[in-house]
Amino acid sequence: MTADRAKVIRLLKTARGQMDGILKMIEDNRYCIDISNQIMACQAVLSKVNKEVLHAHLSNCVLNGNREDSEEKLAEIAKILNQLL
Repeated sequence: MTADRAKVIRLLKTARGQMDGILKMIEDNRYCIDISNQIMACQAVLSKVNKEVLHAHLSNCVLNGNREDSEEKLAEIAKILNQLL
């Protein structure tokens, strides 16, 4: 992976901590809206991680890849974009 590893690891640890907090909130029977807000916060962190990884992929794998596999790389990106959108 050519993404900023330290940034990705930090963000994933943040998301893991949020997930642990969400589980505890559910176990403690906390207010649903509070739980939902924490889920959305966790999703936002995971979205940042995904953007970092995809940016690294575009900057390195796609731009620096072989011309022979450029069609394949573009198809992969198109598939990911379809899933995101």
